[in-house]
Amino acid sequence: MSIPEEVLRFWFEEIPPSAWFRPGAAGDRAVQDRFGELTELAMAGGLAPWGETEPDALALLLVLDQFPRQIWRDQAHAFAGDGQAQALTLRALEAGWVAAEPVPERRPFWLMPLMHSEDQALQELGLPLFERLTDPRTADFARRHHAVIARFGRFPHRNRVLGRASSDEELVFLLQPGSRF
Repeated sequence: MSIPEEVLRFWFEEIPPSAWFRPGAAGDRAVQDRFGELTELAMAGGLAPWGETEPDALALLLVLDQFPRQIWRDQAHAFAGDGQAQALTLRALEAGWVAAEPVPERRPFWLMPLMHSEDQALQELGLPLFERLTDPRTADFARRHHAVIARFGRFPHRNRVLGRASSDEELVFLLQPGSRF
């Protein structure tokens, strides 16, 4: 089995979907132990060739977008792969890989870097794609992310770890249930 296949098997077969977005020390540690070095290598550009083919590109997106959020949860480094992941998602869209994805559970992960972006233009691009290509629950999360960027121009829940000062409006927002994704 190739390393990209191992990444895909781990994410889509070995761990339950309930573990994808829920913080948890055991799940975070499993990603760190198994894929920490690989994630560092990807963030340093060492896995760029994976972006050349459809299945490997999805594995690279997971390594750049999802794995850092688990390995470095509540740290600035959790977002260090975002720029590369966003560029790869744009490339995948242009190549038609996202629309051609036959497995519905995989489609959101092709698009997730757009949802995670603090760039309004990427949010605008991503929202209709989430609505068209993913399930209603995922599309709702994309709408919520889009609304936060439209309102604040950034995700306030990242401010502390990124060393950014929060505005009074952001502080009030952060006290609301569901304000942290």
